[in-house]
Amino acid sequence: MLAWIIEHVSGERYEDFIRNNIFLPLNMVNSDVDDSSKLIQNKSCNYVKDFESTIKSPYYNEKFSIGAGAIVSNCDDLYKWYVCLRDRKILSQRAYSRFFNENRNNYCYGLEHHQVYGTDKYSHGGDHLGISTYMQNFFDEDICIIILSNNEEINQYRLGDAISDILHDVDVDIPTKHEEIPITESELQRYCGVYLKDKIHVEYIAGKLYFTRFCGNLHIEIYPVGEGKFVRRHFDQIHPYSIAENENGQMAFFGYSRKEL
Repeated sequence: MLAWIIEHVSGERYEDFIRNNIFLPLNMVNSDVDDSSKLIQNKSCNYVKDFESTIKSPYYNEKFSIGAGAIVSNCDDLYKWYVCLRDRKILSQRAYSRFFNENRNNYCYGLEHHQVYGTDKYSHGGDHLGISTYMQNFFDEDICIIILSNNEEINQYRLGDAISDILHDVDVDIPTKHEEIPITESELQRYCGVYLKDKIHVEYIAGKLYFTRFCGNLHIEIYPVGEGKFVRRHFDQIHPYSIAENENGQMAFFGYSRKEL
């Protein structure tokens, strides 16, 4: 929506506006907007797990979400972006006062704000088809933590928070995986079904449960850690998925009611 507003108000394509008003003024020469068709020099591939194998991420046309995930960059350029926010470049002081002002749930304009270690932390992260990212900014201490991963196996939030804990002399616990709870084949099959056609399926294959996506092209193994609670086998997942009956007595996953396979 914001990308559309930018195009509507400016009269420019989103990628041209971002390039002319952010990338070029900040000398972010390694940043671009990926429209899934242009060649981008030195761009890394994204990797995911399919069954037990590591594969390239399934194709996704970034034009469908151009304002949410299409920008590609590297640590050098993201540090320039951090300096821009730290020194309040480009925008007016009035605009930055509004930019850093909290709206709801600790959210500002594109950044989350929390008070930790007796100072202010502004952060944001995301994940998308084999990409895991997280950026933490401690402007008063001039600390910038940037995590860019081209696979989904790490938990960028746990890693980023551990790094900031270490920098602030806080003891860090060793990460542990959720303990698997053995359940029978019939119990596992109780969770199987189509929750969103071609996008969210749960299937029982060769004795294991899989969260299947992209018309069956991507099989993500999940294992039980509690009643109706599951986590990915090859992923550092803090909060388990919930597959449980909703108020209508139907099994639901990600808010979608099940349709039988």
